[in-house]
Amino acid sequence: MAELWVYHLERAGLEEVLPELLEKTRARGWRAVVRVGSPERLAALDSHLWTYRDTSFLPHGGPGQGDPARQPVYLTTEEDVPNGAEVLFLTDGVEVPQTGLEAFARVILIFDGRDEAALSAARAAWRRAREGGISVSYWKQGAKGWEKAG
Repeated sequence: MAELWVYHLERAGLEEVLPELLEKTRARGWRAVVRVGSPERLAALDSHLWTYRDTSFLPHGGPGQGDPARQPVYLTTEEDVPNGAEVLFLTDGVEVPQTGLEAFARVILIFDGRDEAALSAARAAWRRAREGGISVSYWKQGAKGWEKAG
């Protein structure tokens, strides 16, 4: 059964945080699927992951980009998991699935804490996961990085 890790963005945006989390995921040898809320966000993240740092990039792909099964990081707006990912990232208000979580070692929900609707949805996801017997960890941005707060 997957663990749910909830990341509460307060100091930095998704574009800054996601590459760091994906790098950590890849360092463990895991593959990832990143579900985003719109085709526009997918295109923006696709471009960003190639250029976010001068000295490195994150190999990744999305729909129509090479063989999806070979992508270490797959970006999508759909529920597909063509690369056998161990980690599912959910952004832009994409809801935690009610079924299929057992396919993942970890599900990471990233939300903008300055958005009341996103905050409310994250709290609801937290409650549903707890009620469903899923292990949940809450991470908050602190002055020195991520702090586990629950």
